[in-house]
Amino acid sequence: MFGLDLNGLTGEVVTRKNAEYEEARQEWNRAIQKFPLVIVYASSVQDVSNAVRWAVKHRIDLRIRSGSHHYEGYSTGNHVLVLDVSRLSSIKLDATANTLTAGGGVKNEQIYEFAGKRGYPFPGGTCPTVGVSGYVLGGGWGYSSRYFGLGCDSLIGLELINAEGDLIKASKRENKDLFWACKGAGGGNFGVVVSMTFRLPPKIRTVTLVQLYRPDASPAIMEQFLLTWQKWLPRADRKITISTTLYDSAAEGMAIFGRGFYYGAADEAKRILSPFAKISGMELSAEEKPFLEAVREVEKSYPSSEKFKSTGRFVFKTYTSDEIRTLVELIQNKPPGSIFAGLTVYALGGKVQEVKPNETAFYYRNARYIAGIQSVWEEDRYASVNQRWVVQRFRILESLTEGSFVNFPISELPNYETAYYGANAERLREVNDRYDPSRVFQFPQAIR
Repeated sequence: MFGLDLNGLTGEVVTRKNAEYEEARQEWNRAIQKFPLVIVYASSVQDVSNAVRWAVKHRIDLRIRSGSHHYEGYSTGNHVLVLDVSRLSSIKLDATANTLTAGGGVKNEQIYEFAGKRGYPFPGGTCPTVGVSGYVLGGGWGYSSRYFGLGCDSLIGLELINAEGDLIKASKRENKDLFWACKGAGGGNFGVVVSMTFRLPPKIRTVTLVQLYRPDASPAIMEQFLLTWQKWLPRADRKITISTTLYDSAAEGMAIFGRGFYYGAADEAKRILSPFAKISGMELSAEEKPFLEAVREVEKSYPSSEKFKSTGRFVFKTYTSDEIRTLVELIQNKPPGSIFAGLTVYALGGKVQEVKPNETAFYYRNARYIAGIQSVWEEDRYASVNQRWVVQRFRILESLTEGSFVNFPISELPNYETAYYGANAERLREVNDRYDPSRVFQFPQAIR
């Protein structure tokens, strides 16, 4: 700290000398404990520009933070400058053009409240405090994906601060290659996004919130669910998007819980989900609500923070009964100290598949769904055993899947660029060579 020259930094500047440093350095995943050299809360685009130029001048590594939700904590680090854009939270609606422009620090809950109160749905994520920019730049899966596409599919333009500290724009008309790259590979790469403009979906009156629940789920019941799921999903109405977790929790034991949105009536949703109702003991509900109420119902289930290890891979195939059994076995025998260990499936298809794999940086357009593995714990002494447990099961999941979802990252990926970006990886390196040749925007799994 001695001799650290903070001249040139603007916005709120927090260092270890400040009382608020301890809280300011925390990620949503409290298993991540890093100690930045300085944290800058930018309140303006100029603050962002000044922070980038300061980091370059002083040769300090830079991390970009919006909602603090990076699974592996790459939005922070030891002895780095954390550039926090969460205060860039303005939202504007152009009702004539049917577009919404949001600051780079806007969170899911903020954009849902703004759009929902005006009658619009929005293809955002599920956790309220996730930053919309991080969500969108990694592709963006949510409960509207099969109907409206991924979050990045509604993006029509953005503004970012580049490696020189200058503001540049990207869209289909200007800096087209950068715009392409930011739709699936922009998180932490290329620059600091300070503004995003989205094409809004049509206004709606209600959406149906659907839920599946099977308490006391035996391995056989879980296998039956996955067999039903993989047969059901390819033919499911695109207006429905759900995710479902098979889990072992300290509170409930073994169970299955699924949730999502159907853009239609409740009775139609129940008919679409009827194959799952045939599973013994499965409870199914469908309730029509205004979009904003449905979103709030989902959001209230998330805690303010957790300690976890979690990741996700893409599924392209139909599994055999033996492979299904292997997947279910992944969550048998949760690790010591785990309060929740689960396997989650996230539906893809529908509008996601209408975009070609090379049309945006998000490559895995033709996957049927995402499969993720996770464990959550409370006591720090159980961190390493839980992390190893997830990595061991990830290796099994890896053998049954193709490619990893960059928004559900895992640090134990040796060839991470190909895993995250598939055949788009080489073009992404070329874009990075053009926009950030000196690699100002680097982190452990940055584009090299």
